[in-house]
Amino acid sequence: MTVQKVECWVYRAPIDQPVAAAVGSMTNRPAVFLRISARDGAWGWGEVFCNFPTVGAEHRARIVREIIAPLVEGTPSDQPAATWNQLTQRLRRMALQAGEPGPLAQAIAAIDQALWDMQARRAGLPLWRLLADTPQADGRVRLYASGLGPENVAGTALARQAQGYTAFKFKVGFQPDKDIADFQAMRDALGPQAQIMVDANQAWEADTAAQRIAALERYDPYWIEEPLAADEPLDVWRKLADSTPIALAAGENIRGQADFEAAANNGHLRFLQPDVAKWGGITGCLAVARHAEQAGLVFCPHWLGGGIGLAASMQLRAALGPAGLVEVDANPNPLRERVCPLGKLENGWLRLPDTPGIGIEPDLAALEPYRVA
Repeated sequence: MTVQKVECWVYRAPIDQPVAAAVGSMTNRPAVFLRISARDGAWGWGEVFCNFPTVGAEHRARIVREIIAPLVEGTPSDQPAATWNQLTQRLRRMALQAGEPGPLAQAIAAIDQALWDMQARRAGLPLWRLLADTPQADGRVRLYASGLGPENVAGTALARQAQGYTAFKFKVGFQPDKDIADFQAMRDALGPQAQIMVDANQAWEADTAAQRIAALERYDPYWIEEPLAADEPLDVWRKLADSTPIALAAGENIRGQADFEAAANNGHLRFLQPDVAKWGGITGCLAVARHAEQAGLVFCPHWLGGGIGLAASMQLRAALGPAGLVEVDANPNPLRERVCPLGKLENGWLRLPDTPGIGIEPDLAALEPYRVA
């Protein structure tokens, strides 16, 4: 059961409106999909983070093809955690030398996703069943509509509400008056019962974050996500958390088990949001999720890419039971919609199929019009 081949495909889907955030904008929707094939005929899929910078997709694909694939081909295909650890250690010094610990970690994360998908397919089980160690896990996940804004936030939210969503996240970090007006529009449109989160995408400096959050408190945000840069000192994060009753959330831009544990133990977060394609894959994010739960935090996986990573994120959350939420981008993206269609939710909940693995099989022929490398 050794790895025979590692392949990847680079896609870019055109969009009518850029997806804007305080940290930057996407003028198209990119994705890097990865498939690992083993000598026994088994296979599995993973996805590499590539939203930023705009040239990131092609660059990460070359990392996979020229650096990662030669290290993985010919190795055991049935030991995803061991492979993830070995790749992380083997490429540690290269990551330092290149100044690219992020892109290398992202490529390794996709390898890990694919190997876990393969493990579950071999077992004939959905991945959540293979990973689950709690009787509360029942294959259900609660989803929230994300990425709303910066324009027409209420209209987009109402459209997702009609699809069964009950929780919504919109972008702030632009102009204070606009952030407040958008929240007022969201609350008026969705009503007092809706869970509404805001994502500042690291927009604020420490000395202004508290006042920005205070201005939003009257609208009852469920959480404030990334109000500060991810690398701000932990005491700065803790001071901000102590200044507001509103829960803080972060995690997509934390990298490494030690840093996740330090953040979880610091007491400033109530929601922890690792991303299976940015660091850790299934192996790393599962360990982070379990530590988060032990620390009294809620694990809510971050996701804003294509359909493979979304499927993996839902399987991971489902393995830990029905708590928490899974992020689903509300913006148009055929690389998500055609790969992992969701359909209508039941009061915010989705029951995952019993299909082995991550539950999907990408139709590469249908995606060919978007392929660029």
